[in-house]
Order: sequence, then structure tokens, then C-alpha cells
Amino acid sequence: MKTTLLVVGRTVERHFVTAIDDYVQRTRRFLSFDMEVIPELKNTKSLSEEQQKEKEGELILKSLQPGDVVVLLDEHGKEMRSVEFADYMKRKMNTVSKRLVFVIGGPYGFSEKVYQAAHEKISMSRMTFSHQMIRLIFVEQIYRAMTILGGSPYHHE
Repeated sequence: MKTTLLVVGRTVERHFVTAIDDYVQRTRRFLSFDMEVIPELKNTKSLSEEQQKEKEGELILKSLQPGDVVVLLDEHGKEMRSVEFADYMKRKMNTVSKRLVFVIGGPYGFSEKVYQAAHEKISMSRMTFSHQMIRLIFVEQIYRAMTILGGSPYHHE
């Protein structure tokens, strides 16, 4: 199984880029893992929130491949503890034959078409984080899940 984190817009803050790259590299020791960036839209001042979601949604859907299992990182998704997420990843590793694609949308969320294409939604927290920060939190949790499954002392109960 290949795992992909699909994000809208590049990460611009250097400290986030460095930390995200570190966790992506660590995670690759356990799992085929990539982060794909959909370029952010240009000239969004003339677009309504809904139009922006629609345009970003089209780009997200274009990035998906047949057979992908799509999981949106969404505030209305299921919340999990780290050990539960590790178990979730273990199940996915045993059942997903192509790509498991986690998606972080743009600033206004996802279009209805993206919601319809998704198989599941996961919430990272009840709190709100910047899109740049949630990328770091998510890649750290993927790495943590792999270390939990591998019996590493990285995670303590």
C-alpha cells in the first residue's frame, strides 16, 4: 500500500518545512509515504469561498487515481487517540491495495464533490490549527502510528 498526504498549497514557513520533511523521511522507513502539493489558486480575491472550494476540489479530484481510498482530514471526522490511529493504519495496510490518500483542503474546506469522493473523514482535534501546522501534526502521527505498530519506545502509554 502506498500512502499519500495530498495538500492544497505549499508549506511556506521554514520551520514547518524542516520538521515535516524530517517526519516524512522517518516514516518512509516503515511505509511507502509521499506528500503531494496541489498549487494554491491564483487571484482568489475575485472568488467567493464556495467558488474557491469548487476550484480546489477540481484539482483535488484530478490528483486522485482509480482505486484510491480517500480520507479527508476534516473537523467533522472521527477523532482517534494515537493508538487507535495506529490500529486504523494497520487495518488499512491489510486491506488497501492501491493508495491510501489523506487530504488536507484549502482554507475554506472541501467542495461537495470532494466529500462525495471521500471514503472517510478523520478529525485531528476539536481545536483549530493552521493548515501548515496540521500537516506537521499529521505526519508526526503517521510516524507515531508506525512506531507503535513496530513496538518502538517512541510512544509511551
